[in-house]
Amino acid sequence: AGVFSRLNMFKLGWRCVKLSRKMMNRAAAPAQTMRRYSTDRGLFGLLFDIDGVLVRGRTPIPAAKQCFRNLVDGNGNFKVPVVFVTNAGNSMRQTKAEQLSHLLEVEVSPEQVMLSHSPLRVFTQFHDMCVLVSGQGPVVDVAHNVGFKNVVTIDTLREAYPLLDMVDHNRRPKEIIPPSKDLPPIEAVVLFGEPIRWETNLQLITDVLLSNGRPGNPVTSPHYPHIPVLACNMDLLWMAEAKNPRFGHGMFLVCLENIYKKITGCELKYEALIGKPSVVTYNYAELLIRQQAENLGWTQPVERLYAIGDNPMADIYGANLYNRYLKAINCTRAQAQAHVGDIPYEVFDDAKRSGEVSVGGSFEHRLPEGCSSILVCTGVYNHDQQDLPSDPEQTVTEQQIFHGHRDFCFDPSLTQPSFVVQDVREGVELVFQLEGWPLE
Repeated sequence: AGVFSRLNMFKLGWRCVKLSRKMMNRAAAPAQTMRRYSTDRGLFGLLFDIDGVLVRGRTPIPAAKQCFRNLVDGNGNFKVPVVFVTNAGNSMRQTKAEQLSHLLEVEVSPEQVMLSHSPLRVFTQFHDMCVLVSGQGPVVDVAHNVGFKNVVTIDTLREAYPLLDMVDHNRRPKEIIPPSKDLPPIEAVVLFGEPIRWETNLQLITDVLLSNGRPGNPVTSPHYPHIPVLACNMDLLWMAEAKNPRFGHGMFLVCLENIYKKITGCELKYEALIGKPSVVTYNYAELLIRQQAENLGWTQPVERLYAIGDNPMADIYGANLYNRYLKAINCTRAQAQAHVGDIPYEVFDDAKRSGEVSVGGSFEHRLPEGCSSILVCTGVYNHDQQDLPSDPEQTVTEQQIFHGHRDFCFDPSLTQPSFVVQDVREGVELVFQLEGWPLE
């Protein structure tokens, strides 16, 4: 009975998220309405984006090193729970933790690192399927690490069916047409991140979708709905050493979506979209923050989260969306216990499919009160080139141009940060001041 009670409580919270958009206050509250300086220490956690906040490509942002020296004590332990939440997904957590440790000159553990694909661990219904994976780096190791057991890469698929990849004339078969090799039917497609050869990946993924997972077979009519597609990292753009932002995996998804629709006339459907700004990503990050707090010996729950990022359409939008989610869930706890029978079960089904329930969406623990968004000017957003719009219904960076993913409803207010600071050091100093903590 307790389990069903919690499920029903979650149903009400999820419905509240969907229905409360017009009733909720804008997540980007002005600074004077935020928590004022207090001599009492608050319990909070920090969520750091990486690219554009801590590094530009392989180059550390100068303010980041000093900032992290102040975040650790004399023994090198973090003073507060810290989790690094990045939409990058072309490496293992251990590797990313080692890179951050070297760049920031503090000890970062793999348990503090959350890559775009990390929440795939909770999508266990796909782990036994034969999945085609796209991306670069150790994609097979990444897939196995998050739970997938039967993995086929784009290169493996191309070798099995050498006549499929024909755009690059130099890679076409030059001798007698080689025979195809039998592969098990592909049951799902997992997109980890931007691949190296876009034309090859776009062609072969489309072949798999059109053929219901059997790309060696002729397609007489497209199978629709197609096999499941799970995508990580929706960033259209990201910031490296170049003066202007670079294409991200979100750009690859735009290409794939439009190719599929152009050929079939149907919309490409995603079983899950993972990475910022999705709520499931922040739910998973909150789980890691809880674990960090326990490691620090905290006996009281974390009260607030602060998400520091450079991309209004990923970091700020996601943090504000999660803040809205937290406000809705917290304001309906008491109502949920009294009105468990009022919410249709399909509302819970929607939440379960998105992974919310499996990563802290139940009511077994006290969720944070909210999540504040802090925008730095060292990455995608640069205040020297882009002014905050006077009209709050406009976005921070794109004005009336929506750079978010196709499947996310555009709410301009969600791109408005709680605070705008010059760099990550200034952002952390602000948080510690708001929470009444000394930073020395």
